[in-house]
Amino acid sequence: MDFELTQDQREIQGLARDFARAEIDPNAAAWDRDHAFPRELFGQLAELGLMGTCVPEEYGGAGADFLSYVLVLEELSRADAGVGVTVAVHTSAATLPILAFGTDEQKSRFVPPLARGEQLGAFALTEAEAGSDAGALRTRADSDGDGWTIDGAKQWITNGRYAGTFLFFARTDPQTETARGISAFILDAEHVRVTRDEKKLGLNSSVTNDLVVEGAKVGRDRLLHEENRGFRVAMTTLDGGRIGIAAQALGIAQAAYDVARDYALQRRAFGHRIADFQAIQQKLADMSMEIDAARLLIYRAAWLKQQGRRHTEEGAKAKLFASEMARRQTGEAIQILGGYGYTKEFPVERYYRDAKITEIYEGTSEIQRLVIARSILGLTERSLAVR
Repeated sequence: MDFELTQDQREIQGLARDFARAEIDPNAAAWDRDHAFPRELFGQLAELGLMGTCVPEEYGGAGADFLSYVLVLEELSRADAGVGVTVAVHTSAATLPILAFGTDEQKSRFVPPLARGEQLGAFALTEAEAGSDAGALRTRADSDGDGWTIDGAKQWITNGRYAGTFLFFARTDPQTETARGISAFILDAEHVRVTRDEKKLGLNSSVTNDLVVEGAKVGRDRLLHEENRGFRVAMTTLDGGRIGIAAQALGIAQAAYDVARDYALQRRAFGHRIADFQAIQQKLADMSMEIDAARLLIYRAAWLKQQGRRHTEEGAKAKLFASEMARRQTGEAIQILGGYGYTKEFPVERYYRDAKITEIYEGTSEIQRLVIARSILGLTERSLAVR
């Protein structure tokens, strides 16, 4: 058992950290205030290979392993969780599924522009009445000669307004309303019309959209994996995506801890640094401990995925623990800063707002507990998901 990062992993981590400190940290508060999507930033990340960290070099990526990608997400989210989720969805939810399930032609055609950052990717599964029960989606793909005609609406789609490639799920078997009749498609931006920009509590530097597809005609070359077996694509994608969201939560919590610790060492009250008071020491000790525990859960899940081993349970545990930890510990960071923590003079209130969503998307905490319970009890899996 080796807990050391490899030299390559440390270099990628350092690259992401240096970029985040130089290009993201100084701008994060303004992006949050202005609800600004930093489109040009992702071109800069692409130049460093960080829009396709774990994509093989033959498809335009950096060729690193999945843990390296998780390290990148952690560092980006430490600076701005909105940037982190944009990269996470682009990579985990759009690019990697095409690599895993696509034909050679699909991989060669669609992956390089994503890995090189020429296009952003989006994952379009959730609908107004199909969130956690993703198998209940109503979007239809009707057989039409050599392809399909797709009609339907999607909700809560990260990157929707700026995406060029959508992993899109629709029902292809009209005889069933279960997950068995769902297929996955690769759609372009021209197939999709954005109908709403969601106003959110946090993650204001990312975009979340409602969208519709109206009579889009696609050929057989746009079907990802097998017809009527798209739900497997969705669930496999979420297994890996949850590890990425856990890394996002970890980055947020680490940032909050860093601010709280530094503040405690400088702030004086009653003639002492507040770091000298046991109440503050206990809070910081708990923060440090839970952040370390989350990191170990996340890195284990990432390692299992990299090894090609089952990681459904481990990914759910990592996501559940890290997201709830981030919400708790960003709250504690505000408490340590007192009144200052409640103001925008310090970033901890932003971290608190950003942390909450990690308990909801890619499967709520309640869904994660169901995933874990079904795994440890050996129960049959059913429709559990998503964004």
